[in-house]
Amino acid sequence: MQLRVLAFVLAGGKGTRLYPLTKERAKPAVPFGGRYRIVDFVLSNLVNSGIYSIYVLIQFKSQSLLQHLREGWEVSGLLKNNFIIPVPAQMRSAQEDWYRGTADAITQNVNLIEQADPHVVVIFGADHIYRMNIRQMIEYHIEKRAGVTIAAIPVEKELASEFGVIETTSEGNIIGFHEKRADAPTMPGDPNRVYASMGNYVFSTDLLLRELYEDARNEDSSHDFGKDILPSLIGRADMYAYNFQTNVIPGDPIGSPVYWRDVGTLDAYYEASMDLRAVSPVLNLYNRQWPLRTAGYFDAPAKFVFDEEGRRGMAVDSIVAGSSIVSGGYVKGSVLGRGVRVHTGSRIENSVIFDNCDIGRHAKVRNAILDKNVKIPQHAEVGYNLDEDRKKYHVTESGIVVIEGHQSTVDISTLQV
Repeated sequence: MQLRVLAFVLAGGKGTRLYPLTKERAKPAVPFGGRYRIVDFVLSNLVNSGIYSIYVLIQFKSQSLLQHLREGWEVSGLLKNNFIIPVPAQMRSAQEDWYRGTADAITQNVNLIEQADPHVVVIFGADHIYRMNIRQMIEYHIEKRAGVTIAAIPVEKELASEFGVIETTSEGNIIGFHEKRADAPTMPGDPNRVYASMGNYVFSTDLLLRELYEDARNEDSSHDFGKDILPSLIGRADMYAYNFQTNVIPGDPIGSPVYWRDVGTLDAYYEASMDLRAVSPVLNLYNRQWPLRTAGYFDAPAKFVFDEEGRRGMAVDSIVAGSSIVSGGYVKGSVLGRGVRVHTGSRIENSVIFDNCDIGRHAKVRNAILDKNVKIPQHAEVGYNLDEDRKKYHVTESGIVVIEGHQSTVDISTLQV
């Protein structure tokens, strides 16, 4: 049987804990890894898994996300016979409101499901950093004859209070949900770990439509999958947990560990960015059989110039994106976006530098995140005196300095007349 699959990507969250990176952009549009956006991970996972019919549900501060989707996913020619379409709130609820929860976001677009008539509907979030062969999760769903399958990742039980925990039988049947409880039940046969929900779901279409309509009629519901629909299905539908650790990515060495990070806070985002610096990072961006796709930028190669004592352009244990020029400066343990300029005598350490930043001569930056278009003046220091930094910038609890940038990147054409 040719299985018809329709995917929804939930990309409408505010991302308030990533402020100021989300001051002018949606969380899924936040840059990551030098040249990508967070949303690229879920879209790449879907496309690499052979799922090409995708609706991206957008809402807050969506212009940056729309621009990225248009540049990288709509006009790239990648998908000629299928689609990736951004969809704003349709105001189809009785209150004609914005999306009120994850379930309401799907309910407001239920006509898209009815028109496509898929066998299964895949509903994934857009704000996590990970690689996943989603086809394997769908195959598990079909094999189990499940109504709902939820992706779950084993985590240490000490972290149970930070996640929504899934309680299962030894066969994987879901028998309970426990929201951020330190005493949540551990995995069957493993007293040291719990199943944390990844917020990614596969639904059989008939069950999904029935529950969406029922939830929409419930005035006491918050219209959320995790809080309302899924807990209500216990005992009424066959629900299974899919163990993310069993997922295999084509092209990765056998036995490679899986990687999944919730980058919901500035510190978590910074740590995930620093993970990329490893000699053999768990998050492998260099697997050609499972590429991380993004916009097709027409960038020149990165360049490193000058080789004199005190004026040597170099980068160590770092990622440097296209069109960046390290001109007599030193970069260590950092991630540089596109078009960054690092001038003579400057030093960048353990930092994330977004597109088009300019690090002036003899300036020093460490343990920092610089948003787009930030200019650091000559001889300035960032990350060396946190008391002074707090007077001008945002500083996280762990001491990461975050400098707000300027989001305007639109070039207006001019014509000599």
